[in-house]
Amino acid sequence: MTIFEELKRRGLLAQLTDEKEIEELINAGKATFYIGFDPTADSLHVGHFMALCLMKRLQEAGNKPIVLIGGGTAMIGDPSGKTDMRKMMTPETIQHNVGCFKKQMSRFIDFSDDKAIIVNNADWLMNLNYIEVLREVGAHFSVNRMLSHECYKQRMERGLTFLEFNYMIMQSYDFYKLYQDYNCNMQFGGDDQWANMLGGTELIRRKLGKDAYAMTITLLLNSEGKKMGKTEKGAVWLDPEKTSPYDFFQYWRNVDDADVIKCLKMLTFVPVEQIEEMEKTMEGAQFNAAKELLAYELTKLVHGEEEAEKAKAAAKALFGGNGDNENMPVAEISAADLTDGAMGILNILVKAELAPSISEARRLVQQGGITVDDVKVSDPKAMITLDKDIIVRKGKKAFKKVTVK
Repeated sequence: MTIFEELKRRGLLAQLTDEKEIEELINAGKATFYIGFDPTADSLHVGHFMALCLMKRLQEAGNKPIVLIGGGTAMIGDPSGKTDMRKMMTPETIQHNVGCFKKQMSRFIDFSDDKAIIVNNADWLMNLNYIEVLREVGAHFSVNRMLSHECYKQRMERGLTFLEFNYMIMQSYDFYKLYQDYNCNMQFGGDDQWANMLGGTELIRRKLGKDAYAMTITLLLNSEGKKMGKTEKGAVWLDPEKTSPYDFFQYWRNVDDADVIKCLKMLTFVPVEQIEEMEKTMEGAQFNAAKELLAYELTKLVHGEEEAEKAKAAAKALFGGNGDNENMPVAEISAADLTDGAMGILNILVKAELAPSISEARRLVQQGGITVDDVKVSDPKAMITLDKDIIVRKGKKAFKKVTVK
């Protein structure tokens, strides 16, 4: 099976400028391709994860990845998929985020022996002369055509700033620059980037008379059509300080039945033939086995095998009635806060971050959604003795091991 066929069978391919040429190049390992990442936070998140996996797959097939960190484009902000203008970041924040991205990416991409490189578009965008850009680049873009693209159309009613209007030109210039300096002949990205990517291929053709190619990968959407990778607490991050390996594991362990096969195909390196066989007979308890495989494989990819094993053991301890609870997420409560060795259930829920406030904690208890050591707590005034570690659970999926220090 060729790499192109595998990408197709995994459901990753969305839009391609020249399918035959792209297929031949990546199958032969002759693509030098880039994917851009704007450093809008100090950690990569699940939204970036599929792009990193694509890079890894293509690199293993002999192609050369270029990771483009958008230190320059982050100064503007991409309007794609946004109903409001992005928050402006300081150069210092952007630079800090760039450093965090580089560190995390090395878990996925092999940068040794020039097998892949990282570049920062601030190195060329920040030094551009405005008049020169207007003459050399702006002259090749039709405003009418730009406004016909969905990324701009959806902003027209709320107001599109001239600042953001330039984003497509900047991203197109990146592709042009990488083509000249690094022989970069392809750009890959999320399906919401299609218009920006076409701008780059067009600029290369107009300025250099050369062909370059673009391919988008399917956005990771759940069965309801919403982007995956968000929880009540916000984004699911790849940084273990922002989303613990256990919480990361649990996010994937709890995906809907309708999404598990798709996630296995698009995100893991489990052989696609094996997943297709699972798909044929998927029913009942097999969904849980598939979710556990998904959670384990992704946690191993992001956090390493040891953390994946710990998360798996913690989940078994809670949900399977066996295993070691040592690796469960922990909430520590100070002994000084106890009254005669006990604490009210509402305060415990807030301190364990299972409820944002006392009023919300009371609602959860009254609705029957709280258990302590598998015993339902229905009285909001209940005092819980903390002479040992306890397991406090909210609903079926959220819980903490509460310990006194």
